[in-house]
Parts: sequence; C-alpha cells; structure tokens
Amino acid sequence: MIEQTVDIATKDGATTTFIVHPEREGPYPIVLFFMDAPAIREELRDMARRIATAGYYVMLPNLYYRSGVMELADLQPPPPNPEAWRARMFELMGSLSIPMIMSDADALLAYADRDPAASKGKIGTLGYCMSGQYAINFAARYPDRVGAAASIYGVQLVTDRADSPHLAAQTAKGELYFACAEHDSYAPMEMVQTLDQTVKSKNLNAEVELYEGVHHGFAFPDRGAVYDKPAAERHWERLFALWRRTLR
Repeated sequence: MIEQTVDIATKDGATTTFIVHPEREGPYPIVLFFMDAPAIREELRDMARRIATAGYYVMLPNLYYRSGVMELADLQPPPPNPEAWRARMFELMGSLSIPMIMSDADALLAYADRDPAASKGKIGTLGYCMSGQYAINFAARYPDRVGAAASIYGVQLVTDRADSPHLAAQTAKGELYFACAEHDSYAPMEMVQTLDQTVKSKNLNAEVELYEGVHHGFAFPDRGAVYDKPAAERHWERLFALWRRTLR
C-alpha cells in the first residue's frame, strides 16, 4: 500500500488529506471519504486503508482546517472535560456548511485527477454522521462523475433548506445508499421515514436501509458499547458491493 499525507489547496486555505491506495495495477477508482464530527483519527485512517486494500484511491480530508483543528486530540487540551469536548465538537461541526465542503471536494477531485494512480472514471463518495449530507450533495454536484454515494447514519438529510440532501438526491445519477441506525437521536426515525418516502415516491436509484437494534456510530470500532460488529460488517458488505457495481 502507498500512503501519504498532503496539504491540498482550497479556496479557504489547505486541507491536510490522508491518501491511500494499492501499490500495483492501478489506476484505482477514487473514493472521497468524509470524516465524522470527532475529527481525524487513526480509526478513520484504518477504515480508509480497508477500503484501499480492495482497490480504491481513498482520500480522507480534514474538514476542520479552517478552524486550525485536525486530530481528535486537538478538540480539547488536557485535562479531559467531556462536556467541553462535546461543546467544541458541536461548535466545529456547526462551523461547516454544504457549500464549504462542496468547494473543498472540488479541490480534492482536481488533485486526484492530476495523480496517475487515480482513475479518471466514476468516483464514490462516503460520509459518516455529519458528512452523510456531503457525500450525497457531491453526487448531485457531479451527477455524471459520481457513480455511488453512501451516507452512514448521516444527519441533517432532510431539512427545509434548498440544498437539503433529500432534494439533492433527486439530481444525482449515481446509486445512493443510506444506512440508518434504529436508535439515533441525531437522525430520528421521522427523518428516516421522510427520506425513505422521498426515495420511493421519486423512484430514485437509492436504498434506505434501517439497521435494527443499533445506535448512531455503530460502524466505528473505537466507539465502545455503541460499536456493533455484525452491523459494521454488514455496512462494509453493502459498500463494497455498491462500489463493485458502480465504479468498476
């Protein structure tokens, strides 16, 4: 495997991005992997490596670069204070917007398109938690380029804004996949039901799958009791099948 960490210029500065892909037999389809709210950490890099071993060019950008934060440890200096940590995390999450991340993703894609290791064909987008919306909206931004977009326990997928992901999904041409946790205060069942109704009523090339009995964050191995290994492995099965269908 080849790994590198590079600073990719954006309109607002530069996002430090972890890139990983196989060493031989490229080029490889691009997968833009958008982080969740707790920031970049080795857990996410390991997930990027798992994707790359299956033959993909994975980009994991730091979305908090505008605030000078990258690693999980940067969210709060010692001594640990859980409430202050959560407040800082939500502050950072709230500092982002769909237009901001779309601009960042433009820069990421332009960088990858200059790298011989990355394929110029269809790409995939993947977002967890706060970034499910970004994965879906980038598919709408580049409907002829994004072959697949996946949101894993994504939040704010149904809003009253003009760029709400449930509306953007209707513009996308790639296949969309929404994995939703049954127990999720950040993405309540009302949102999941509205999303599912939209997908079905508009006959979209999409699936909304409810993971019964699990909680928000179930796919992250370091999330303690929230981690659910069978559900996590199912989500990997769904993702790899999705990418085989659409990016190869």
